[in-house]
Amino acid sequence: MKTFQYTIQDEMGIHARPAGMLVKEAKAFSSKVTLEAGGKTVAAGNILGVMSLGAKQGDTLTVTAEGADEDAAIAAMEKFLKENL
Repeated sequence: MKTFQYTIQDEMGIHARPAGMLVKEAKAFSSKVTLEAGGKTVAAGNILGVMSLGAKQGDTLTVTAEGADEDAAIAAMEKFLKENL
């Protein structure tokens, strides 16, 4: 299991467009990828779950990947978040 934390920089937080791109990124891996914010944990491959986090600028996300390609999944998710949120 691999984990990292990321503080959202985007002033709009996680809104529809980046949430959809994030879900697409997470689904590219066989590993189970989860996001946690504000005490709530959701599957990163579920758009409704990601949107339900209501993560805003300054909130910290904990991203966890567990599975065969967890190293690649964590690297890709970290890159995505830094570039888009």
